[in-house]
Amino acid sequence: MSQNFYPLLFGGDINVYSVARAFHEAYGIKSTCFGKFASGPADRSAIIDYHVCAENEDADVYLKNVTDFANAHADSTVLVIGCGDSYVKLAAENKDRFPANCIAPYIDADLLNTLINKAQFYRMAEKYGIDYPSTVIYTADMGSDYELPFEPPYICKPACSVTYWEHPFEGNDKVFILPTREKLQEVLDKCYAAGYPDEMIIQEFIPGDDSYMHVLTNYSDQNGKVKLMCMGHVLLEEHTPHGLGNHAVILTEKNEELALKFKRFLEDIGYVGFSNFDIKYDERDGKYKAFEINCRQGRSNYYVTGAGYNIAKLLVEDLIEKKELPFVIADRESLWRVVPREVAHDYIVSDYHETMDRLEKTGNVSNSLVYKKDSGFMRKLWVKHNLNSHKQKFAAYYEKKN
Repeated sequence: MSQNFYPLLFGGDINVYSVARAFHEAYGIKSTCFGKFASGPADRSAIIDYHVCAENEDADVYLKNVTDFANAHADSTVLVIGCGDSYVKLAAENKDRFPANCIAPYIDADLLNTLINKAQFYRMAEKYGIDYPSTVIYTADMGSDYELPFEPPYICKPACSVTYWEHPFEGNDKVFILPTREKLQEVLDKCYAAGYPDEMIIQEFIPGDDSYMHVLTNYSDQNGKVKLMCMGHVLLEEHTPHGLGNHAVILTEKNEELALKFKRFLEDIGYVGFSNFDIKYDERDGKYKAFEINCRQGRSNYYVTGAGYNIAKLLVEDLIEKKELPFVIADRESLWRVVPREVAHDYIVSDYHETMDRLEKTGNVSNSLVYKKDSGFMRKLWVKHNLNSHKQKFAAYYEKKN
């Protein structure tokens, strides 16, 4: 029996798996996915038809994969969904070349390229009263002759992540936390020596552990109207060099005043599709400060689905069924984690343990990777290994809180 729509996902990490799981939970269907490697949560999954394509990020190869799949399902609508920055960029830049039965829920390439550049995002944020950390925009021609209006440690990261990962070098972490001006300069010099052509971001370190972090996930419909806003209070992040800042434990919570500020921003710029903001609370001035916008659902997006707001249903009801969706600021309390319970309790400050225990006892807890309807032998082995690996990673890179 033919379906009236098919999810076509690009990527191979937990982001992909979380989106595919949302489609499977809501509609009982498998998603087709193209990833670069035969590894990770998407491979060997019973809910994903996974295809390995090493050249997946090449524009011509990407377009061929989309076109071939769409032509093979010409009687149905194909939802083309990127689960990483490079794939979102490819979708935005090539969606006008997709077959007519494809829907790619993304803004135009010009706006996307503006937003994913952190330096340009900060300039836009100022107009809407969106706070962000004290920042210096660095370019290669500045050398070592520049002023920093804040003390170390310094946060250093690329203005454009997509371009940054195209120019690897030894020790190219996702984000750098640097104790001295000398160490900062070393990192900047390495980035540009590797060929990175864009601006770098140097920021003040906002005090506070992982529990000061927040994430805001939103869905804007095809008319540019925000329909869902789900705030997550991040209690724990990963701390490996390449995983630094990835969410590990999230507690949903409501902050209507903050949500409405971002709603105005998204609707004024005509944004469509999923967006995701990383935010940190600064107790020195009581402000929530945004680090960036991701023009997609975040890798931790299952915290939204797990709280009862299935992200696949938003896409289908808006884009396929053409329903008028209500505006919702999520208020259902739920706990999401991708680490074992003992890791969460060892590394999250004890202030949150009572709430965590209560939600666990009432069943209001989810893990993106633990899904009863995807429990083949090899799959269960992989999930067990993944969960256990966090014990070693946290022991190596982070101090216990309790």
